[in-house]
Amino acid sequence: MILSELKAKGWMLAAVAAGTLLAIQTWRLHSEQAAHAQLIASTATAKAGRAEAYAKDSDATAGKEQVNAATIQGASDAFTKTQPARDDSLRTDLSRVDGLRRDAERRAASYRAQAEAGAAACSRLADRSAALDRQLTEGLGVVAELRGLVEKRDAEVVLLRSVIDADRALMAQ
Repeated sequence: MILSELKAKGWMLAAVAAGTLLAIQTWRLHSEQAAHAQLIASTATAKAGRAEAYAKDSDATAGKEQVNAATIQGASDAFTKTQPARDDSLRTDLSRVDGLRRDAERRAASYRAQAEAGAAACSRLADRSAALDRQLTEGLGVVAELRGLVEKRDAEVVLLRSVIDADRALMAQ
């Protein structure tokens, strides 16, 4: 009987131990479920906070994008409105450049005409100078001939004077 009592007590102890283990497991399961539920709740709260922050950020970004779009549109409108003035300025500058080009072409033609006229005048001066040189040379030739004639005449006069003096001397005797 002791054996059966011991068996019965063993079974009882085993039942108590099983019950204790079951109670601990149940408590642990409830504790884990509570922690899991708390984790799910905190995750949901964090997710809701992020969603709210994202919504605020999206609203702020949308506002900034609207301001940016309005600024870009204003700049584009200002650019478009000033385009005719820039076009007029460009046409004026191009017209001025075209006028300067035509004036430069006219001046170049005048310079060429002046150079040609100068060349013609120089040619005429060269011809005149050559003619004067020829005349000078001819004049010097005439002068040389005349000098030769005068020297010959002077020599003839001296000769004639000598002859006359000789004839007078002959006659005077």
